[in-house]
Amino acid sequence: MTQQPFSRPGAIDLSGLGQPAPPRAAASAPAGTPSAAGSSYSVQVDEPGFQALLEQSMTAPVLLAFYSRTRMPESGQLADDLVTVVEEHEGRYLLGLVDVDAVPQIAQAMQIPSIPLVVAVVDGRPMPLLQDALPIEELRTALTQVGQQLTAQGIAGRHQPRSSAAPAAEGEEETVDPRYAPAQDALVAGDIDGAVAEYQKLLDANPADAEAAGGLAMAKVMQRTQGVDLAAARAAAAEQPDDVDAQTMVADLDMLGGHVEDAFTRLVNLVARTADADRTKARDHLLGLFAAVGNDDPRVLAGRRNLASALF
Repeated sequence: MTQQPFSRPGAIDLSGLGQPAPPRAAASAPAGTPSAAGSSYSVQVDEPGFQALLEQSMTAPVLLAFYSRTRMPESGQLADDLVTVVEEHEGRYLLGLVDVDAVPQIAQAMQIPSIPLVVAVVDGRPMPLLQDALPIEELRTALTQVGQQLTAQGIAGRHQPRSSAAPAAEGEEETVDPRYAPAQDALVAGDIDGAVAEYQKLLDANPADAEAAGGLAMAKVMQRTQGVDLAAARAAAAEQPDDVDAQTMVADLDMLGGHVEDAFTRLVNLVARTADADRTKARDHLLGLFAAVGNDDPRVLAGRRNLASALF
């Protein structure tokens, strides 16, 4: 295994959620080793327990961290930092630590091209998430953003802590955070307006609820893009480069697909080209997208700098 180029979208893209999961083999009991014993939401993966770990993604997201402490120490540090950050999310994720030297067969089965690599598994569907050994603060930002996108799409399940609760019995669902259940139910039912209202209630009750804020912002993007034809929207934006409504619609569609930087760039350029009420409308829309991603995200920081340049 070498450091080879790894092709993936530049933004975290969760637009594939809800598609059918790949076929799965029969599950076996999950396994942990002493290296993960002190964590409530992390397990050291071995081959017998791997399929069972993937099964748990059907009720709440699973992260897989592929690393080698001997060949790439920084990948081992990334794995350690992920244990810390996942613990802070209190069950939002279950982390599987995959030492590619100890269990190379798992890396081969997953067709892992390089390390470090972090893969998110939701509903049995793996999606590349990170391929760099990020500092821990950037990891926190990344996982917070992923959590916001998942919540906006009605995925709000949580894992039970391994140290204090027995695994759910066969056929028994993991506990869903009751704060987000009404919004989740609305999204599952296709009631985007209802989801927006439920997220707004959560924010009214607790303005510091970051997941609710992200869920509300993303639900509003879903609300604005509901029923919109992507090809037609892009064609309209290409024909009317200075039309604020046409450009903000494509920016929303980019956001919904996880193409965050594309959305920001489109609106920054629109701000630079327009004036007066149109400029204000484009700027305010962009600020709303900043809020959806999170003010600490590096892409938002860069976007704010670009916006300032466009304005002044």
